[in-house]
Amino acid sequence: MAITEAVLDELLKDYQKPEDLLGQNGLLKVLQKRLLEKAMGAELTVHLGYGKHDPAGRKTGNSRNGTTPKTLKGEFGSMELATPRDRNGTFEPQIVAKGQRRFEGFDQAIISLYSRGLTTREIEGHLLEIYGVEVSPSLVSQVTDAVCAEVQVWQNRPLEDVYPIVYFDALWGKVRENGTVSKVAVYLALGITMAGKKEVLGMWVASSEGAKFWQHVLTELKNRGVKDIFIGCVDGIKGFPEAMAVVFPATQVQLCLVHMVRHSLSYVGWKERKAVAADLRVIYRAATVTQAEQALVAFEAKWDRKYPTISKSWRAHWAELVMFLKYPEEIRRAIYTTNAIESVNRSLRKISKNRGVFPHQESLLKLYWLALERIAKKWTMPIANWSEALNRFAIEFGERMPKLD
Repeated sequence: MAITEAVLDELLKDYQKPEDLLGQNGLLKVLQKRLLEKAMGAELTVHLGYGKHDPAGRKTGNSRNGTTPKTLKGEFGSMELATPRDRNGTFEPQIVAKGQRRFEGFDQAIISLYSRGLTTREIEGHLLEIYGVEVSPSLVSQVTDAVCAEVQVWQNRPLEDVYPIVYFDALWGKVRENGTVSKVAVYLALGITMAGKKEVLGMWVASSEGAKFWQHVLTELKNRGVKDIFIGCVDGIKGFPEAMAVVFPATQVQLCLVHMVRHSLSYVGWKERKAVAADLRVIYRAATVTQAEQALVAFEAKWDRKYPTISKSWRAHWAELVMFLKYPEEIRRAIYTTNAIESVNRSLRKISKNRGVFPHQESLLKLYWLALERIAKKWTMPIANWSEALNRFAIEFGERMPKLD
């Protein structure tokens, strides 16, 4: 619809400063109010079947019956509207629906702020400061609680048949339960699809971990359509290898070497950390498993008298630590560390650090899911060197590779 220059000139004839156009009582806000009220008046005319003061409306059994005040909230601030009504109470406007108190997009603005880690009080202050709109913490909770059903749908959605790599890791949060504060772990599964793109497969809350818990998680993934995982990468999670052997017996487990090295160095004094780290690097940078074993023997001979716990720990997890050495460099780069999921967890920790204690588990999951939705929008490209890794996967797991479209 064209707006003529003459109309614009008439609207702007009293314009002197930006506030006259954009301020709380500026032209745009007044114009928006008048247009909405005009549109609702036109809707009432259609509903009644005759115009205002039209003789055709006599003895029809229904007529106009004044207006009802309504306050709408949005990025423009608060707006008072006069909503027309009919005598029979059957009119329901469409442009501003019955019961509507917020403009379309305003709820999404609240959810966006919430997903970035702002508390309900901070969101309240932000909207008041930026838009001049007063919202209560209960309204923020009401708006964000509406996504809880979406979280359930997401958690139960069907998954792909095959994920070449799935990373598993946990981050901790504090939740108030029955008047006491307890720490709970939120476990994430981050899959790499056949196209090389990241996909968070699900979230699970547990106060402790073990084979039984992980068997439940892996069984859920299987029930949602996952038929095969080539390699599962974890950070020394208790009971995980045993559970994986039951649910996905063909899957190979790789422990995160970065976390293992950090754990090992926690036993070493500052003066010798660099030397110990260099000798550990010889182990996991070996070309073959045999060379890695020789490097571990050399490490034991040099450091066991001072730090016997290190080699003992590596021996206890040896099969899962050196599993990646069976593969060529293209696959090694993708699986020797859980950095892919660690970067996700870092982002989640950033947005949850201001929260302190969550009132319940649902609020914790709600925040993480909203944040994950925002993070996942950036995952538009395959992970680095994926085409080379996929070619090697085709050689190593040929009979298990699905047909690509």
